[in-house]
Amino acid sequence: MWLLAVILIVALLIPVAAILVDSPLGRSVARRMEGSGENPAPELRDVQKKVELLESEIEDLSRSVSGMREELQFMQRLLEDPHRKKPTT
Repeated sequence: MWLLAVILIVALLIPVAAILVDSPLGRSVARRMEGSGENPAPELRDVQKKVELLESEIEDLSRSVSGMREELQFMQRLLEDPHRKKPTT
């Protein structure tokens, strides 16, 4: 019985770990671990921070655009003429 419980817990932890690694928090931790061994110049650190900020803003904007695209498609389907026959293939 214990073996089944351990297998079930491990099976559930795999997707949770994948979600955490792919999350912004996981990426942040990875960036910190990656850059912990070197000390870049202050100007380079500022540029790196700006690039990271811009990348996160681009990701947010991409998600917003895809959400708006889905909303637009939904609204177009709602506004279609209900009396018009759909083409059958």
